[in-house]
Amino acid sequence: MILDIMQFGEPVLRKKCKPVEKVDAELESFVQQMIETMIDAEGVGLAAPQVGADIRLAIVDTAHDPECVTFFKVNGEDAKMEDFMPLVFINPQLEFSGPQETDMEGCLSIQEIRAKVKRRAIVKATLPQLDGSVLVIETDGLCSRAIQHEVDHLNGILFTDRISSSTKSRLKRKLKNLAETKWEYPSQQEDK
Repeated sequence: MILDIMQFGEPVLRKKCKPVEKVDAELESFVQQMIETMIDAEGVGLAAPQVGADIRLAIVDTAHDPECVTFFKVNGEDAKMEDFMPLVFINPQLEFSGPQETDMEGCLSIQEIRAKVKRRAIVKATLPQLDGSVLVIETDGLCSRAIQHEVDHLNGILFTDRISSSTKSRLKRKLKNLAETKWEYPSQQEDK
């Protein structure tokens, strides 16, 4: 089932989400729906608040472009990124290193806007899994950026909060209009 993706202006997108306390069949079903929704929307990540759930859960899938990273380690060992995608995680903790890098970002919850965002190049992400295990992912490139972007969502932060002042000023009217308009994906429109 494809879920509705919350759009800019929805209060849930600005909430610091609650930790996931238990994993049950209902949560596992919800994760499958999130994956379907992300694929349908052609995204590389999706966080629970983007589909209206106030919990610290997100998914990332950058396997479509394995060349987008220069390294990918899992629990200290070199690994193939595509073997771990889609990467589903709860209650993440991040550590950053490397220089700041600027690259274009967009968001399934902020349609029609892409902007340059500065983020740390390397992330070390401690990512509890639904089965109780924990993955420690160390990576760079698009995978690092996507993990940071989705974890920002869990803290009520949108990529537009991280853009330069001049870009923010230039986009101010467009963002205001988006907040006042409820935009829907074509697949959501067809369901009605």
